[in-house]
Amino acid sequence: MSVHPAVQALLQIMPADHGVDEQLNWPAVEETLGVRLPSDYKSFMATYGGGSIGEDGMSILLPLPVEYPQWDPDSIGGYTPTLRYIWEDAGGVPGVSLGSDAVLAWGIHTNANDLGWLMSGPDPDTWPVVAFRRHGDPYWAMFDCGMVDFIRRLMTAEFDECPLSDLSLWGRPSPFVHWREQQRRWLQGLDPMTGEPDPIIQDFLSRPSP
Repeated sequence: MSVHPAVQALLQIMPADHGVDEQLNWPAVEETLGVRLPSDYKSFMATYGGGSIGEDGMSILLPLPVEYPQWDPDSIGGYTPTLRYIWEDAGGVPGVSLGSDAVLAWGIHTNANDLGWLMSGPDPDTWPVVAFRRHGDPYWAMFDCGMVDFIRRLMTAEFDECPLSDLSLWGRPSPFVHWREQQRRWLQGLDPMTGEPDPIIQDFLSRPSP
């Protein structure tokens, strides 16, 4: 698979040094999910894989659940029911009549933001990004761009204003770390994102098992 132009642009500000190709069987993945996925997301999975961006942690979801050594990295299939519940509970994007079944999750931010696509048509490459901001007004907003462009434009501050209710990535290109590397670091007593020794993690790991 060739690198998607949006991923090529993202690589200029967020190197894939700690990325891993997930080597996914996309026809099988999409059959399991029951939906086709955008080509920029597939290219992201082949270049970076699932993982987190920045120390405050925007997590890019894997498509399906996987086996993991320490904690569940979460997935589109696993988190979408939660995002659909939030869509119903908070009313969705103002002026958008599509129901919660049109929402598909792709990202989670630790600071009260959830991200997904609005499946507004048959071509997944045309789906806009929707974001739930727990401190936003309104709670939901829609952005006419793909997932990868959204990430890049967030970190280069190319929107008129920050699209999320958290400023940790706004105008701040940040490193990406694959989920397996994060868990490997944690198990070695290191901060999952920086790779630096973390006394709190080390203390936790040194405690005897109950």
